[in-house]
Amino acid sequence: MMGYGFGMGAGGWIAMAVFWIGVIGLVVWLVVRAFPGSRRDDGVGGGQPGVAQGETPEQLLDRRFAAGEIDVATYESMRATLRANRSGK
Repeated sequence: MMGYGFGMGAGGWIAMAVFWIGVIGLVVWLVVRAFPGSRRDDGVGGGQPGVAQGETPEQLLDRRFAAGEIDVATYESMRATLRANRSGK
């Protein structure tokens, strides 16, 4: 009797197709998970890591100062600049 080739019946071919679709889907999922900055549905605003969605510039500045990323002089200078820009609009 002649089969479909390589000794597999229809069930074998279907199982192989499901297996490879699963492998390709897993690879795509891993690539998407490896680059979360390109997605905008993960709570990160604009694809920028560390920026909470809806965070104002003042809150961002306060958070950076509290984390020790900027010193007092830089904080005060940037805060004054933000205030001047807000009142100038």
